[in-house]
Amino acid sequence: IKALTDKYPEDEKGIRRFMKVLAGVRSEGLKQPSSSLVKKLIYPLMPLLYPNLVEASRHTVGSWLDKYLSNENAKIDLVAHLAYWGDDPYTLSMYYYSLPFSGFIENGGHFIKGGSQKLSDYLAAYIQNNGGKVLLGKKAEKIVTENGKATGVTFRDYFNDDLDPVTISCDNVVANCAIPVVPDLLDEPYAGMLKEKIGDKTNSCSLLCMYLGFNSGLEKFGVKHYSNVIEGEDVKSLKDVKPNHQGDWNKRRFIFVDYNKVDSGLAPPDKSEGVICTVDYIGDWENLSKKDYKAKKEEVAQILLQRLDNQFPGIRDSIEYYEVSTSKTIQRYTSNPTGSVYGYAQSKEQIGDKRFRNNFLIPNLYFASAWAFPGGGFEGSITGGFLAALQMNKDKIWSSVDDEQFVDQRTVPLKERKQIDDKTLELSFEKPADSQVQKGKYACVNLISPKVTELDLPYRWLPVTSNEEDEILRFHIELDDSSFAKSCEVMDKGDKATIYGPMD
Repeated sequence: IKALTDKYPEDEKGIRRFMKVLAGVRSEGLKQPSSSLVKKLIYPLMPLLYPNLVEASRHTVGSWLDKYLSNENAKIDLVAHLAYWGDDPYTLSMYYYSLPFSGFIENGGHFIKGGSQKLSDYLAAYIQNNGGKVLLGKKAEKIVTENGKATGVTFRDYFNDDLDPVTISCDNVVANCAIPVVPDLLDEPYAGMLKEKIGDKTNSCSLLCMYLGFNSGLEKFGVKHYSNVIEGEDVKSLKDVKPNHQGDWNKRRFIFVDYNKVDSGLAPPDKSEGVICTVDYIGDWENLSKKDYKAKKEEVAQILLQRLDNQFPGIRDSIEYYEVSTSKTIQRYTSNPTGSVYGYAQSKEQIGDKRFRNNFLIPNLYFASAWAFPGGGFEGSITGGFLAALQMNKDKIWSSVDDEQFVDQRTVPLKERKQIDDKTLELSFEKPADSQVQKGKYACVNLISPKVTELDLPYRWLPVTSNEEDEILRFHIELDDSSFAKSCEVMDKGDKATIYGPMD
């Protein structure tokens, strides 16, 4: 607060009110009753019981800042990290913005050591350790319904379209995908009912991220902070923020994060990792040919790298590796329409009780994602999953059908490990049932319980070296000093891996 009021003394009163509202929204939000009946009864008293929450709910971030602050630069500073919640201060709900931002101000930022994949790995391991299954490389095709209830899920192998689909019966279904894709999984009348409910909803923006590997620390280039906001030169007022997000890449505002400023566990001691992040839209990419898409990604990458170097002279020469993901990347790998990272836009009309709660369509069909209640981001999505679990436990729709174990036949044991030469290892696995992997094609070898995991992932896409008629699947591993290679070197006969594929 002091840094802001020293910089903008004419807006000290507004800045202090801003911080008070942020803290109040978080505090009051946690005290709200969960019962819809109680909420209706106390509704007339809301301004007295929850004054900050009511105030924030009536405003967008932009309308609130315009009302209580006069200096445009102060307003711009207060929305420096806007891209973490949306793209437009004049549509983003002040209520939703206050919840995570107040937590960041009061408690600081927190980072999962090893990256967010560690969280996903932990959740998957927890499910498996408690008797569940996590199936990758499968695509849900249908939510089976009967007599007004969801009774199962039909899915198909992502890599082998000619394999028969599989249906698993269950007592409850959780759609943790984007809600707009769910109608295509449902029969009528539910598909039509859901389409009608979501027809007027607006999707959030997407993000372009550029992942950077550096051959040194970044302090010598003047990088002092974990999160560094590079403002667009054409952003002179709060009203310029949204047009800037849709404008020229040479001027578009972005955030640069230096992960070495925290104990991230993402790079060796003598190196570092960073990310450039900015607002993105599918319209910039969706109608390009493969060649033009690749060329435009490279063009944008060079623009952003030069702008980063302008801010931190010399940093560009320390880059060993970079990779760009766009809204099209997000749409491809997550099936989120338009690559929307926050689900439905977090506007006044689409937050709080106006967002979809878990089983609003079918009694035992639950929704848990950025598209459902309470909203997007780590905190919103995790909270949504937690609330869905609580609701399922409360509803207690369980039977012996959920005790049935699904056997993933793609998980197979190692039959032989053989050293080919100083740089090559050969692994031979039992061939999975229904395997269509052929020599020369690629398959993903995902090690189960790898013995070495430092700074690496437990899988690789590898060319198949065995013949189609062989009873085994054989792969050659390059001994490149990676944790994956080290794990392969110490695998014993009977150790397991899951084989996904094929791909050309």
